[in-house]
Amino acid sequence: MVRDELLRRRADAESEAATLARDLQALFAASRDSNADDEHDPEGATIGFERAQLTALLAAARDRIAELDDALRRVDAGGYGICERCGRPIAPARLAARPFARCCVECS
Repeated sequence: MVRDELLRRRADAESEAATLARDLQALFAASRDSNADDEHDPEGATIGFERAQLTALLAAARDRIAELDDALRRVDAGGYGICERCGRPIAPARLAARPFARCCVECS
């Protein structure tokens, strides 16, 4: 059951990352096809901000995928839900909120 939830969340993160990557590529393509100058164009700051925002969101989605992959490895190895610092069980409420948590609340 835990594995299924992690796989579902990973699929969602993969879908989000794919969408963000497409959006970012479309923004780059639109910028290449335009002669807009980010520095001097009144819309330039908006384009630059949108590029930075999409890049950050894509990086966060990819980080989430990596965290979920690591959690899946811990499930397979039998260490899921055990704090990596103190060795005690991670509270179910914490795992419900952050299913890829590596540490209990006290050690975080």
